[in-house]
Amino acid sequence: MWLLAICLVAIPMASSAGVFISVNFAPPPLPLYAQPVIPGPGYIWTPGYWSYAGDGGYFWVPGTWVLAPYPGALWTPGYWGWAGGVYVLHMGYWGPRVGFYGGINYGYGYTGVGYVGGYWRHGGFYYNRSVNNIRTTNITNVYTRTVINNTTINRVSYNGGMGGVMARPTEEERLAAREPHTPPTGAQMRQVRMASRQRLLRASVNHGVPTIAATRRPGVFAGRGVIRARPAREYSRTGAHPPMHPFYRHPRPQNDHPYAHPQRVPRMHPPGGPIRRTPPPVHRKPPHRPCCGGAPSAASV
Repeated sequence: MWLLAICLVAIPMASSAGVFISVNFAPPPLPLYAQPVIPGPGYIWTPGYWSYAGDGGYFWVPGTWVLAPYPGALWTPGYWGWAGGVYVLHMGYWGPRVGFYGGINYGYGYTGVGYVGGYWRHGGFYYNRSVNNIRTTNITNVYTRTVINNTTINRVSYNGGMGGVMARPTEEERLAAREPHTPPTGAQMRQVRMASRQRLLRASVNHGVPTIAATRRPGVFAGRGVIRARPAREYSRTGAHPPMHPFYRHPRPQNDHPYAHPQRVPRMHPPGGPIRRTPPPVHRKPPHRPCCGGAPSAASV
């Protein structure tokens, strides 16, 4: 099974509907990690995902920046989907539009539907600063558009089945699936092959927190630009909501100090009407009385 998995990794995909491998148990949740700085113009972010390698089990393929194979190409991430009693990995592909990827929220522009990280215009790619880590001065095609995610952000990594994302392709995504596609580039396939050989990237070893969660360039697993995953709490046990993705935050309120001028809250009276409070007693000075039993003075009468 191990040799078969390696061979399947090495085979380029001929169709967007191609199936990589099927497993009878679900992949782990998506790890939390930061995005490396973009290397230069023309690079598109491809999010990390869980793959499978025979007896080695699930292993993490780090997210990375990849040069687009041609101007106008957008990346549709792969996804795991429940079908026929097993979990099937549908491979990602390049195309003029982003298709269906299971409704999985991979972050950094891939919210589960489409891509909001940028767009092509006149042969150049324009990057949304709010979801991309842009720190190089040689990238001038940038803009800022806040992404507000109104849905609960979770780390589920598969579609369908028990606990999976219940998303179905839209009509636009169905049309995108029928368009001509380009399989993953050689750099992307090298990223998968190298990840399959890293013991620390196996879920059985890292327990869902890979030491190499993202890389700045494909196939470079050491040095600057290699990002570790951050441990995530087990929200399924506590019932708490998972943390927001670092680039998917609610818009800041106009008042930076919302508690500087709190509103007056009306007091609620108990049943039977408001409580009547007894006024405090008034302490008056007693009248002057002469000593020694003398007759009262005129002022005291």
